[in-house]
Amino acid sequence: MILNRVEHLMRSRGGRFLFTAGSAALAFAFAALAARHFAEARWPLSRGNPGLLVGAGALSLLGYAFKAYGWRQLFARHERPQPLALLAANGGASITALALPGRFDDVVRVAIVRRFRECPAGVRTICLSLAMLGLIDAAALTPFALAAALIPGHSPGVRLGLVLLTCIGLAAGAVVLVLPRAARSRRVLRFRLGRWITPRTTSSRGAVLAWALVSAYWVTRALGLVLVLGALGVGFSFTLALLFLCATSAASALPVGPGAIATQAGAGAAVLIASGVGVSDAVGVALAVQAVGMVVGGSILLFATAWQAGCRHHAIWSGTEAESRTQQSNALAMWEDEGGLVSLWEARAV
Repeated sequence: MILNRVEHLMRSRGGRFLFTAGSAALAFAFAALAARHFAEARWPLSRGNPGLLVGAGALSLLGYAFKAYGWRQLFARHERPQPLALLAANGGASITALALPGRFDDVVRVAIVRRFRECPAGVRTICLSLAMLGLIDAAALTPFALAAALIPGHSPGVRLGLVLLTCIGLAAGAVVLVLPRAARSRRVLRFRLGRWITPRTTSSRGAVLAWALVSAYWVTRALGLVLVLGALGVGFSFTLALLFLCATSAASALPVGPGAIATQAGAGAAVLIASGVGVSDAVGVALAVQAVGMVVGGSILLFATAWQAGCRHHAIWSGTEAESRTQQSNALAMWEDEGGLVSLWEARAV
């Protein structure tokens, strides 16, 4: 009931105006907060190797694309949003996570996807896809957590956390594989919720494809972390990259907490310090990783916003031109009709 009211409000003209004004106000607030934060602290990318950081940014961009296309597979074919809308949603969430608490970035994703032109998916459908994406994220991270747990030299606490993350990923993977079949069972179809979920649940093939694309996203993130570690002088260590990746992923899954970026950066820095990295280097790496993600995500969001504005302007211009041509053709037809009537009158007079 509440979701229906929210969806109706978002479709109304007043609701879209309020959302646009609120989004602009939030964007200015987040920009001011980010500017103040980085004015007081040293820019984390100022002391890194530029070439390696650019490579990390390129891998981050590739990872955004992999995750967007993996997310798109979780929609039914007739409800799939545009890939650019999903890219913009992930990019916008990376910016707003600077100040919003954990898991609130999903609200930003839903709002951005719904704001794109001709979005066939409703709010509840997008929320369902995000829930499935969270399960696939956990399942795709399982090999990385298991590999990090098997590497010797970790403390018992770190190893226990990695084993726990592996178990959670295995459980999530089992749910992803079982859900398509369970959603089509007769017992589920007896309930109204089951009848709504069944046509919106992706097939087993779609789930596996989404799993593969999200796994590719985690691979690009791990390689990008290796480049950031090398760029900041810590060393090209795939082991540290796996630990950092698992720690930040576990921190981002927390239901409540402070700013999502702060939580992830703190967890990543903590696991690097526990692995023997210096405090200043660990904090620098954590801030640099988040900064690269924010720069790439913000660039994607700006490009998507400009592209959408250009498409709207083109549609308005095309509609105006078509209307003008229609008016001209109607006027010409009327003139020809009037000329025909005059000729007929003259012929009768003769």
